[in-house]
Amino acid sequence: MRKFILGIDEGTTSARSVLYDIDNHEIVDMHSLPVKQIYPREGWVEQDANEIFKQVLKTSKTLISRNEVVKNELLGIGITNQRESIVAWNRETGDPIYNAIIWQDRRTSAKISSLPKQTKDLIKEKTGLLANPYFSASKMQWIMENVPSAKTLAKQHKLCFGTIDSFLAFKLTGNFVTDTTNASRTMLMDLKTLNWDEELLKIFKIPAHSLPEIKASDANFGIAKKLLGAPICAMIGDQMSSMYGQGATFYGSTKVTFGTGAFILCNIGKNLTKSPNSLVTTVAGTVGGTTTYAIEGSIYSACSAINFAKNNLDLYQDVSETANMANSLSDNEGVYFVPAFTGLGAPYWDDNARGMICGINFDTKQQHIVRAVLESMVYNTKAIFDEFKACGQKIKLISVDGGASKNEFVLQFLADMLAHNVVKSKNSESTVLGAIYIAMLSLKIISQKDIELLTKSTKIYKPELKDSLRKQYYAGWNEAVKKCLGGATTK
Repeated sequence: MRKFILGIDEGTTSARSVLYDIDNHEIVDMHSLPVKQIYPREGWVEQDANEIFKQVLKTSKTLISRNEVVKNELLGIGITNQRESIVAWNRETGDPIYNAIIWQDRRTSAKISSLPKQTKDLIKEKTGLLANPYFSASKMQWIMENVPSAKTLAKQHKLCFGTIDSFLAFKLTGNFVTDTTNASRTMLMDLKTLNWDEELLKIFKIPAHSLPEIKASDANFGIAKKLLGAPICAMIGDQMSSMYGQGATFYGSTKVTFGTGAFILCNIGKNLTKSPNSLVTTVAGTVGGTTTYAIEGSIYSACSAINFAKNNLDLYQDVSETANMANSLSDNEGVYFVPAFTGLGAPYWDDNARGMICGINFDTKQQHIVRAVLESMVYNTKAIFDEFKACGQKIKLISVDGGASKNEFVLQFLADMLAHNVVKSKNSESTVLGAIYIAMLSLKIISQKDIELLTKSTKIYKPELKDSLRKQYYAGWNEAVKKCLGGATTK
């Protein structure tokens, strides 16, 4: 009889469930529903946590209802989720006490900026993260200080703070749990001990009893009573899940995801290497009793910049046009686009930077700006790879997934600018497949070696650009970023 794994991918803008056939190693069905973003003020980004759960449950139940065979053959569930976003809820009722605050939210920028240097250094030393409103701790602190019921529930030991995985697990199983990858994004977990750190909890005034139990990524997180009583046997943050889905599970393997933002993670193995100040160190996964780590650079705007070019500037009708538009030019002709809509992430980390288009003249056409938008995500990615190399990191594989991985111009330009072969991910659904593979590892259905075979891709882009032109293009990008940062020195 056929056997299945249910994969749940709760992303920033949608909830998606997929049904994976274990015997044939393929996704046989999927269903997706949108999740609305809420913008109460400039720089604030929220979502209705109840809507998130409702859409997750609906997509999963839809798959089960239209695939009768799965009802007796669903072996397990793997969950992957948007990271850093947090929910606060009542432990007794399961009801959220405020909207989910999403990873893009910048409301705590002033609070983070006001932290003493000694505190920022302590955060970096213990968590591997930079003190930044992007991560979860200051979002929790904001709720403690601004939502009256939070303090009341905390006094009664009824307050729960959790990333999205934790909230979904609680609603599905009743267990208050998370995994090491998601916990490593909160600015509250010690990377060495993999436990909540008392000193950091005091800094952000978060009661320890309000946080979930931290478990391995391949642990048994409980029985999903509303989903055929199947066990949740994998939970992992989306970018780490993408590493497994692309086979970036060995030292030096690096994955690039071009989604709403861009996320570049390099596997550094079991040894906890200190990352440079412009990047973060994070847990890549705790699987099979072993925790592996990664160095990560996060870019705030990638495909969101491509969407901006369409929705706000009306530069093209369909995203499939953009590669041809870019390739219609033999050169960028000095036009650069810096997508600092909400500031710049790694390796610049300037929340006050704002986007700009540089180098336009009377001959500039829409093709130039579209090309500049596509090039921008590549230049920013190169800046992060330069940081990897500066700290002595060896790069053995570069695999790319996400929406922009379908764009031939982007992948070729990435290979050109990195002067390295670039592999297009074999699977367009690599993020959710990572959670599925970990669930299968947990159930001892496959091995780590099997993942490498399942994810092996033959679509390779090789560098073709002359070194002199590569340097010229990148120098132009750095000049554009300097203007965006108000003249600050860049890499």
